[in-house]
Amino acid sequence: MPEPLNFDISVSSENQFIAEFPQNISLYLKREDLLHPEVSGNKFRKIKYNLKEALRQNKGTLLTFGGAFSNHITATAAAGKIAGIKTIGVIRGEELGEDLLKTLDGNPSLKFAHSCGMRLHFISRKEYREKTTLVFQQKLREEFGDFYLLPEGGTNDLAVNGCKEILGPGDEEFNYICCAVGTGGTISGIINASGIHQLILGFPALKGDFLAEEIRKYSEKNNWELILNYHFSGYAKVNSELINFINKFKKKYQIQLDPIYTGKLVFGIFDQIKRGKFPAGSKILAIHTGGLQGIEGVNKVLRKKNLPLIN
Repeated sequence: MPEPLNFDISVSSENQFIAEFPQNISLYLKREDLLHPEVSGNKFRKIKYNLKEALRQNKGTLLTFGGAFSNHITATAAAGKIAGIKTIGVIRGEELGEDLLKTLDGNPSLKFAHSCGMRLHFISRKEYREKTTLVFQQKLREEFGDFYLLPEGGTNDLAVNGCKEILGPGDEEFNYICCAVGTGGTISGIINASGIHQLILGFPALKGDFLAEEIRKYSEKNNWELILNYHFSGYAKVNSELINFINKFKKKYQIQLDPIYTGKLVFGIFDQIKRGKFPAGSKILAIHTGGLQGIEGVNKVLRKKNLPLIN
Protein backbone atom coordinates (compact mmCIF):
# COMPACT_ATOMS: atom_id res chain seq x y z
CA MET A 1 0.00 0.00 0.00
CA PRO A 2 1.25 3.53 -0.76
CA GLU A 3 2.20 5.64 2.22
CA PRO A 4 -0.36 8.23 3.38
CA LEU A 5 -0.07 11.75 2.04
CA ASN A 6 -0.29 14.41 4.72
CA PHE A 7 -0.84 17.64 2.84
CA ASP A 8 -1.60 19.55 6.03
CA ILE A 9 2.04 19.86 7.05
CA SER A 10 4.98 21.48 5.31
CA VAL A 11 7.40 18.77 4.21
CA SER A 12 11.11 19.50 3.91
CA SER A 13 13.68 17.52 1.96
CA GLU A 14 17.37 17.07 2.78
CA ASN A 15 20.31 18.56 0.91
CA GLN A 16 22.96 15.99 0.10
CA PHE A 17 26.55 17.03 -0.56
CA ILE A 18 27.76 15.75 -3.93
CA ALA A 19 31.21 17.07 -4.71
CA GLU A 20 33.81 19.79 -4.24
CA PHE A 21 35.23 21.07 -7.51
CA PRO A 22 38.33 23.18 -8.23
CA GLN A 23 38.19 26.83 -7.12
CA ASN A 24 36.15 25.90 -4.03
CA ILE A 25 32.95 25.27 -6.02
CA SER A 26 30.60 22.92 -4.17
CA LEU A 27 27.49 21.09 -5.37
CA TYR A 28 24.59 19.84 -3.26
CA LEU A 29 21.47 17.95 -4.34
CA LYS A 30 18.08 18.57 -2.73
CA ARG A 31 16.48 15.14 -2.47
CA GLU A 32 12.90 15.91 -3.42
CA ASP A 33 12.82 12.44 -4.97
CA LEU A 34 12.61 10.98 -1.44
CA LEU A 35 9.41 12.79 -0.40
CA HIS A 36 7.12 9.89 -1.29
CA PRO A 37 7.68 6.62 -3.20
CA GLU A 38 4.89 7.26 -5.72
CA VAL A 39 4.12 11.00 -5.55
CA SER A 40 7.64 12.33 -5.32
CA GLY A 41 9.57 15.44 -6.15
CA ASN A 42 7.90 18.37 -7.83
CA LYS A 43 4.77 16.30 -8.49
CA PHE A 44 4.11 16.14 -4.75
CA ARG A 45 4.51 19.92 -4.58
CA LYS A 46 2.31 20.59 -7.61
CA ILE A 47 -0.50 18.25 -6.65
CA LYS A 48 -0.60 19.25 -2.96
CA TYR A 49 -2.73 22.41 -3.09
CA ASN A 50 -4.66 21.31 -6.18
CA LEU A 51 -5.83 18.16 -4.43
CA LYS A 52 -6.81 20.14 -1.34
CA GLU A 53 -8.76 22.57 -3.55
CA ALA A 54 -10.52 19.72 -5.37
CA LEU A 55 -11.61 18.25 -2.05
CA ARG A 56 -12.68 21.71 -0.80
CA GLN A 57 -14.90 22.06 -3.89
CA ASN A 58 -16.32 18.58 -3.25
CA LYS A 59 -15.09 17.39 -6.63
CA GLY A 60 -15.14 13.62 -6.88
CA THR A 61 -12.84 13.40 -9.86
CA LEU A 62 -9.47 14.80 -10.96
CA LEU A 63 -8.88 15.01 -14.72
CA THR A 64 -5.51 15.77 -16.22
CA PHE A 65 -3.40 15.32 -19.36
CA GLY A 66 -0.13 13.66 -20.28
CA GLY A 67 1.96 11.59 -22.64
CA ALA A 68 2.44 7.85 -22.57
CA PHE A 69 5.29 7.90 -20.01
CA SER A 70 4.22 10.98 -18.05
CA ASN A 71 5.44 11.32 -14.46
CA HIS A 72 2.52 13.67 -13.89
CA ILE A 73 -0.01 11.02 -14.93
CA THR A 74 1.41 8.37 -12.60
CA ALA A 75 1.73 10.78 -9.68
CA THR A 76 -1.84 12.05 -10.12
CA ALA A 77 -3.15 8.49 -10.28
CA ALA A 78 -1.29 7.53 -7.09
CA ALA A 79 -2.36 10.68 -5.23
CA GLY A 80 -5.97 10.12 -6.24
CA LYS A 81 -5.92 6.54 -5.00
CA ILE A 82 -4.41 7.55 -1.66
CA ALA A 83 -6.83 10.48 -1.21
CA GLY A 84 -9.85 8.48 -2.32
CA ILE A 85 -10.68 10.64 -5.34
CA LYS A 86 -11.29 9.30 -8.86
CA THR A 87 -8.80 10.19 -11.60
CA ILE A 88 -9.00 10.44 -15.37
CA GLY A 89 -5.91 10.66 -17.56
CA VAL A 90 -6.35 12.10 -21.05
CA ILE A 91 -3.45 10.51 -22.92
CA ARG A 92 -1.84 11.73 -26.15
CA GLY A 93 -1.98 9.02 -28.85
CA GLU A 94 -5.31 7.46 -29.83
CA GLU A 95 -3.51 4.38 -31.19
CA LEU A 96 -2.62 3.43 -27.61
CA GLY A 97 -6.29 2.86 -26.87
CA GLU A 98 -6.86 0.40 -29.72
CA ASP A 99 -5.62 -2.55 -27.65
CA LEU A 100 -5.50 -1.47 -24.02
CA LEU A 101 -4.13 -4.74 -22.66
CA LYS A 102 -1.27 -4.66 -25.16
CA THR A 103 -0.56 -1.01 -24.32
CA LEU A 104 -0.51 -1.69 -20.58
CA ASP A 105 1.74 -4.71 -21.07
CA GLY A 106 4.30 -2.58 -22.91
CA ASN A 107 4.00 0.64 -20.90
CA PRO A 108 4.85 0.48 -17.17
CA SER A 109 3.76 4.08 -16.56
CA LEU A 110 0.25 3.61 -17.91
CA LYS A 111 0.03 0.17 -16.30
CA PHE A 112 0.77 1.70 -12.90
CA ALA A 113 -1.73 4.54 -13.43
CA HIS A 114 -4.38 2.03 -14.48
CA SER A 115 -3.63 -0.13 -11.42
CA CYS A 116 -4.29 2.92 -9.24
CA GLY A 117 -7.79 3.14 -10.71
CA MET A 118 -7.14 5.93 -13.20
CA ARG A 119 -9.47 5.88 -16.18
CA LEU A 120 -7.37 6.29 -19.33
CA HIS A 121 -8.87 8.24 -22.22
CA PHE A 122 -6.77 8.21 -25.40
CA ILE A 123 -7.08 10.99 -27.96
CA SER A 124 -5.35 11.94 -31.20
CA ARG A 125 -2.40 14.30 -31.25
CA LYS A 126 -4.55 16.82 -33.10
CA GLU A 127 -7.20 16.72 -30.37
CA TYR A 128 -4.49 16.90 -27.72
CA ARG A 129 -3.36 20.25 -29.07
CA GLU A 130 -6.86 21.54 -28.28
CA LYS A 131 -6.75 20.44 -24.63
CA THR A 132 -6.67 23.98 -23.21
CA THR A 133 -9.67 25.24 -25.20
CA LEU A 134 -13.04 25.69 -23.54
CA VAL A 135 -14.76 23.82 -26.37
CA PHE A 136 -12.65 20.71 -25.89
CA GLN A 137 -12.93 20.84 -22.10
CA GLN A 138 -16.71 21.12 -22.38
CA LYS A 139 -16.70 17.96 -24.53
CA LEU A 140 -14.82 16.20 -21.74
CA ARG A 141 -17.40 17.38 -19.17
CA GLU A 142 -20.22 16.10 -21.35
CA GLU A 143 -18.52 12.71 -21.51
CA PHE A 144 -17.23 12.37 -17.95
CA GLY A 145 -19.38 14.71 -15.88
CA ASP A 146 -18.04 17.28 -13.44
CA PHE A 147 -14.35 17.17 -12.52
CA TYR A 148 -11.49 19.23 -11.16
CA LEU A 149 -9.16 20.11 -14.04
CA LEU A 150 -5.43 19.79 -13.47
CA PRO A 151 -3.33 21.10 -16.39
CA GLU A 152 -0.74 19.04 -18.24
CA GLY A 153 2.34 18.84 -16.06
CA GLY A 154 0.28 20.15 -13.14
CA THR A 155 1.36 23.78 -13.51
CA ASN A 156 -1.04 26.48 -12.32
CA ASP A 157 -1.05 29.09 -9.55
CA LEU A 158 -1.68 26.49 -6.84
CA ALA A 159 1.14 24.31 -8.15
CA VAL A 160 3.56 27.24 -8.16
CA ASN A 161 2.61 27.97 -4.55
CA GLY A 162 3.37 24.37 -3.69
CA CYS A 163 6.75 24.56 -5.42
CA LYS A 164 7.69 27.57 -3.29
CA GLU A 165 7.97 25.08 -0.44
CA ILE A 166 10.87 23.27 -2.14
CA LEU A 167 13.25 25.84 -0.64
CA GLY A 168 13.46 25.78 3.13
CA PRO A 169 15.47 27.02 6.08
CA GLY A 170 19.20 26.95 5.39
CA ASP A 171 18.89 27.20 1.62
CA GLU A 172 19.80 30.90 1.82
CA GLU A 173 23.47 29.86 1.93
CA PHE A 174 23.41 28.82 -1.76
CA ASN A 175 24.10 31.49 -4.35
CA TYR A 176 23.03 29.29 -7.29
CA ILE A 177 19.92 27.09 -7.39
CA CYS A 178 19.50 24.87 -10.45
CA CYS A 179 16.50 22.87 -11.60
CA ALA A 180 15.20 21.13 -14.70
CA VAL A 181 12.36 22.88 -16.51
CA GLY A 182 9.36 21.26 -18.18
CA THR A 183 6.26 23.46 -18.04
CA GLY A 184 7.85 26.18 -15.90
CA GLY A 185 5.87 25.70 -12.69
CA THR A 186 8.62 24.29 -10.52
CA ILE A 187 11.21 26.93 -11.35
CA SER A 188 8.58 29.67 -10.93
CA GLY A 189 7.90 28.54 -7.37
CA ILE A 190 11.62 28.38 -6.62
CA ILE A 191 12.16 31.86 -8.06
CA ASN A 192 9.33 33.25 -5.93
CA ALA A 193 10.85 31.69 -2.80
CA SER A 194 14.45 32.71 -3.54
CA GLY A 195 16.47 35.52 -2.06
CA ILE A 196 17.72 38.53 -4.02
CA HIS A 197 21.30 37.28 -3.64
CA GLN A 198 20.49 34.00 -5.42
CA LEU A 199 20.53 33.25 -9.15
CA ILE A 200 18.10 30.56 -10.28
CA LEU A 201 19.27 28.57 -13.30
CA GLY A 202 16.76 26.55 -15.30
CA PHE A 203 17.80 23.71 -17.58
CA PRO A 204 14.92 23.07 -20.03
CA ALA A 205 14.29 19.44 -20.94
CA LEU A 206 12.82 20.42 -24.31
CA LYS A 207 13.72 22.66 -27.23
CA GLY A 208 12.56 26.23 -27.63
CA ASP A 209 12.76 29.54 -25.80
CA PHE A 210 9.00 29.85 -25.09
CA LEU A 211 9.51 28.80 -21.47
CA ALA A 212 10.71 32.25 -20.47
CA GLU A 213 7.27 33.63 -21.32
CA GLU A 214 5.60 30.88 -19.26
CA ILE A 215 7.77 31.62 -16.23
CA ARG A 216 6.94 35.32 -16.41
CA LYS A 217 3.26 34.43 -16.01
CA TYR A 218 3.99 33.19 -12.50
CA SER A 219 6.88 35.34 -11.28
CA GLU A 220 7.75 39.03 -11.47
CA LYS A 221 11.30 38.51 -10.21
CA ASN A 222 14.29 38.68 -12.54
CA ASN A 223 16.96 36.68 -10.69
CA TRP A 224 16.85 33.76 -13.10
CA GLU A 225 17.99 32.59 -16.51
CA LEU A 226 17.57 29.55 -18.71
CA ILE A 227 20.49 27.40 -19.91
CA LEU A 228 19.27 26.06 -23.26
CA ASN A 229 22.10 23.73 -24.29
CA TYR A 230 21.25 20.48 -22.48
CA HIS A 231 17.96 19.17 -23.86
CA PHE A 232 19.78 16.50 -25.95
CA SER A 233 17.72 17.30 -29.08
CA GLY A 234 14.36 17.59 -27.35
CA TYR A 235 11.91 16.29 -24.78
CA ALA A 236 12.52 12.64 -23.83
CA LYS A 237 15.46 12.48 -26.26
CA VAL A 238 18.54 10.70 -24.94
CA ASN A 239 21.84 9.42 -26.28
CA SER A 240 24.69 7.20 -25.12
CA GLU A 241 26.60 10.12 -23.61
CA LEU A 242 23.71 11.02 -21.31
CA ILE A 243 23.00 7.41 -20.35
CA ASN A 244 26.66 6.77 -19.53
CA PHE A 245 26.75 9.92 -17.39
CA ILE A 246 23.63 8.82 -15.45
CA ASN A 247 25.08 5.36 -14.86
CA LYS A 248 28.48 6.69 -13.75
CA PHE A 249 26.82 9.23 -11.45
CA LYS A 250 24.76 6.48 -9.79
CA LYS A 251 27.81 4.26 -9.35
CA LYS A 252 29.86 7.06 -7.80
CA TYR A 253 27.22 8.78 -5.63
CA GLN A 254 24.56 6.05 -5.17
CA ILE A 255 21.89 8.42 -6.48
CA GLN A 256 19.58 7.55 -9.37
CA LEU A 257 18.88 10.30 -11.91
CA ASP A 258 16.12 10.12 -14.49
CA PRO A 259 16.93 10.65 -18.21
CA ILE A 260 14.14 13.14 -18.95
CA TYR A 261 14.85 15.85 -16.37
CA THR A 262 17.41 15.41 -13.59
CA GLY A 263 19.93 13.53 -15.72
CA LYS A 264 20.09 16.42 -18.18
CA LEU A 265 20.14 18.92 -15.32
CA VAL A 266 23.11 17.38 -13.50
CA PHE A 267 24.96 16.72 -16.76
CA GLY A 268 24.53 20.40 -17.59
CA ILE A 269 25.75 21.56 -14.20
CA PHE A 270 28.88 19.40 -14.38
CA ASP A 271 29.57 20.68 -17.89
CA GLN A 272 29.03 24.31 -16.89
CA ILE A 273 31.44 23.90 -13.98
CA LYS A 274 34.02 22.33 -16.28
CA ARG A 275 33.64 25.23 -18.70
CA GLY A 276 34.28 27.77 -15.93
CA LYS A 277 30.78 29.28 -15.96
CA PHE A 278 30.55 29.42 -12.16
CA PRO A 279 32.81 31.82 -10.27
CA ALA A 280 35.20 30.63 -7.59
CA GLY A 281 33.54 29.91 -4.25
CA SER A 282 30.14 29.18 -5.77
CA LYS A 283 27.78 27.09 -3.67
CA ILE A 284 25.29 25.32 -5.95
CA LEU A 285 22.06 23.58 -5.01
CA ALA A 286 20.49 21.32 -7.64
CA ILE A 287 16.89 20.15 -7.22
CA HIS A 288 16.23 16.43 -7.72
CA THR A 289 12.61 16.52 -8.90
CA GLY A 290 12.04 12.76 -8.94
CA GLY A 291 10.62 11.22 -12.11
CA LEU A 292 12.34 7.88 -11.58
CA GLN A 293 9.27 5.84 -12.50
CA GLY A 294 9.86 6.62 -16.17
CA ILE A 295 13.19 4.80 -16.35
CA GLU A 296 11.64 1.41 -17.03
CA GLY A 297 9.74 2.79 -20.02
CA VAL A 298 12.79 4.60 -21.38
CA ASN A 299 14.80 1.40 -21.12
CA LYS A 300 12.23 -0.39 -23.25
CA VAL A 301 12.82 2.20 -25.99
CA LEU A 302 16.61 2.06 -25.56
CA ARG A 303 16.57 -1.73 -25.84
CA LYS A 304 14.82 -1.49 -29.21
CA LYS A 305 17.45 0.98 -30.42
CA ASN A 306 20.39 -1.15 -29.17
CA LEU A 307 21.52 1.68 -26.92
CA PRO A 308 22.99 1.22 -23.43
CA LEU A 309 20.42 0.86 -20.66
CA ILE A 310 20.02 2.97 -17.53
CA ASN A 311 21.21 0.91 -14.58
